Amino acid sequence: MNQYATMIRNLKSPEVMERLMHLYGRRDGMLVEQTGRYIGLLKRHEELFHENREVLMISAPGRTEIGGNHTDHQHGCVIAAAVDMTTTAEVRLNGTNIIRIDSESYKPVEIDLGDLTIKEAEKNTTAALIRGVAAAFAQRGYKLAGFDAKVRSTVLPGSGLSSSAAFEVLIGRILNGLFADNAVSAIEIAQIGQYAENVYYGKPSGLMDQMASSVGGLVFIDFHDPKTPIVEKVDYDFAHSGYTLCTIDSGADHADLTDEYAAMPIEMKKVAAFFGKEVLREVDEQEFYAKIAEIRKETGDRAVLRAIHFFNENKRVQLQVRALRNDNFDAFLHYVNESGMASWTLLQNVIPAGYIEKQDMALTIALCQQLLGGEGAVRVHGGGFAGTALAFVPNEKFEQFKTAIEAALGSGCCHKLAITE
Repeated sequence: MNQYATMIRNLKSPEVMERLMHLYGRRDGMLVEQTGRYIGLLKRHEELFHENREVLMISAPGRTEIGGNHTDHQHGCVIAAAVDMTTTAEVRLNGTNIIRIDSESYKPVEIDLGDLTIKEAEKNTTAALIRGVAAAFAQRGYKLAGFDAKVRSTVLPGSGLSSSAAFEVLIGRILNGLFADNAVSAIEIAQIGQYAENVYYGKPSGLMDQMASSVGGLVFIDFHDPKTPIVEKVDYDFAHSGYTLCTIDSGADHADLTDEYAAMPIEMKKVAAFFGKEVLREVDEQEFYAKIAEIRKETGDRAVLRAIHFFNENKRVQLQVRALRNDNFDAFLHYVNESGMASWTLLQNVIPAGYIEKQDMALTIALCQQLLGGEGAVRVHGGGFAGTALAFVPNEKFEQFKTAIEAALGSGCCHKLAITE
């Protein structure tokens, strides 16, 4: 029996089944879905690479932002969680100095480990993320070698579940397992992913997405010192809240919105710079309000509104954590709705500047509010402008909600989520 057949047989063992339930939860149909996905990957890996060698199986989850919209890049606080949509890879060393990644629905990518310098031509590409993560491991003194990986993901691009962060964490976990004896911590893998995205990919993101994917579970994260963030598990079981957590795909594309995303941290940092600080977390809130008249002249009004959002949202995250720890889900939902309204009116990451006829995200949120009828909660999810909204829907109304929202926005736009490790 070859290595692939042995691994496929082992996937059906009680030990692996228990591990899959720990990773993906215990919802109906999960084991059939996940074992089928892993078996498909193994068979595809064998077809592509042929050789009967030991294969390493690694995955990284997508993440959902529960609270703290655009606070992380200002060294603020967030609540985030890993979800049961994952990016998974089957990996084997190939005896060369080349990393080869074959992802479903994408062209294969190759990276020569002999050159890990930043490539301007690679900005905004998968190759940049791989090269950046590899460079960070090499800088830490780890000796890397080439490998082949077959990647399959249920974290859809543009889903608001941060497919890019899941991919960065996946590559970090591969390198950690193959070349670092898993000595690199989950927090450091997240920081490496952010480094690759900021420096090599060219997107000035915060650290929340990578941290949630890498650490797993439901977590509160304080980025006051990004080099040593405070990460605390939040012990709350959403499965027993009486509400279904879901994302609703607005149908809008993230393409060509990089400038919109970049403008949010840039404008917030302009306000911080007015006070001689780097980020808003370092600015005294009372002093900010006392000098708004002067700040407006220096930065413009939108930057001021976005700063107001940060101060309020950062405090709101801690109120959300307190509500969950006190088992006060009604209060938690109130803060989710507050956050959503603040993102729309203050942060202004629902409608891209100048968009009149196409306002997909605004329409998505408005329809969700109408269907919820004052129950549950809904807010823009993640970066904003495109992608998804996040909703908490009463369990007894979820199927009706799903049917109605998909009738308006398209079949398959509503995705039910479970928080996992």
